[in-house]
Amino acid sequence: MNVLIKSATILDDKSDFHNQTQDILVENGFITQIAKSLKNPKKYPVIALENLHVSSGWFDSSVSFGEPGYEERETIANGLQVAAASGFTDIALNANTNPVIDSHSDIAFVKSKAANSATNLHPIGALTKGSEGVDLAELFDMKSAGSIAFGDYKKPIENPNLLKIALQYASSFDGLVHSFPHESRVATKGVMNENITSTRLGLKGLPALAEELQIARDLFLLEYTDGKLHIPTISTAKSVDLIREAKAKKLDVSCSVAIHNLLFTDESLNDFDTNFKVNPPLRTQSDIEALIAGVKDGTIDMVTSDHNPIDIEYKKIEFDYAKNGTVGLESAFGVLNALFTTKKAVQLLTKGKQRFGLKTDAIHIGSSAQLTLFNPSETYVFEEKHIGSKSKNSLFIGSKLKGKVYGIIANNTTSIAL
Repeated sequence: MNVLIKSATILDDKSDFHNQTQDILVENGFITQIAKSLKNPKKYPVIALENLHVSSGWFDSSVSFGEPGYEERETIANGLQVAAASGFTDIALNANTNPVIDSHSDIAFVKSKAANSATNLHPIGALTKGSEGVDLAELFDMKSAGSIAFGDYKKPIENPNLLKIALQYASSFDGLVHSFPHESRVATKGVMNENITSTRLGLKGLPALAEELQIARDLFLLEYTDGKLHIPTISTAKSVDLIREAKAKKLDVSCSVAIHNLLFTDESLNDFDTNFKVNPPLRTQSDIEALIAGVKDGTIDMVTSDHNPIDIEYKKIEFDYAKNGTVGLESAFGVLNALFTTKKAVQLLTKGKQRFGLKTDAIHIGSSAQLTLFNPSETYVFEEKHIGSKSKNSLFIGSKLKGKVYGIIANNTTSIAL
């Protein structure tokens, strides 16, 4: 693919052209020239867009599609198109499929379905067979097939010895183990944050303690095994404190936060809108403030859309029985860019790659073109028409967002109409 990008402000602190407005020439998928003004003697297609900004490609560490097994929610093909249109050159695919992605052949299957896409799909293999929490899955075989981490999506490892063994075994090949922070015996059947709001609404509460107990246990196991642990989607102030303390002890731990947990509180459930039913649940304003502080000081390593399409049959029902989850790829940049500076938003959308062992191509002459193109200043109200996913279960509908994504250039192709 050959293209000339005109007058783009480069946001990449690893590039010599950071904060400069330059033309960028891409030939056969590589950046061949960067200069203040470039001519176009070969008549390549030109990308010249309003207030154009370019960064290295964005990464989302927690994305669910559905295929195989739940294609009515989302397919891999359409999901990757949505990811590309939302600015993501790389996504980590969760194993919550049917059958669960827990073997070498399963990893090979989903990777084959993503071949020739602009967005790279990186599977997260299930940590246990069938994500049932009983026996370890074929971790090394999945690593050999292309799995970048191992975790049972939204399912806790209840047996501490099993997690201990997983951390010890995975460390032999530098494997990254996920442990979802949820003590199910404390959480019981909670459907929202346990607080005065849950009492007022008459909904069963899910206490912050359920998350924090599990994190404390997992950190003890991590210290014992000297393993490599990722804790996805934390949601409470105490969780931030626990991970901050663990990092001060030099434990090899990372964590993420779902973008919606940085914006909405449990009071958003006043109308019983099931789009706001997520796991972990929306917490309190003091939790949000602690999470944002954790993002700013680096305690929280990355943000994720925690994109999880759920078909309407499982959302348009009584709140107690509705499935957890929201789509979030389409709104991710607009929310972060409204909460933080554009520079910080871009950093948050790129910094998770290293933890998952993915290569980051800085914007240099000679580098592979793995680029996200966007306008950081445009504001709009997010509506259902902005959702490209097959399922429309977004809790951001009606929110005012800041920033428009034009698309990506990656893998010698582009999602931008030329």
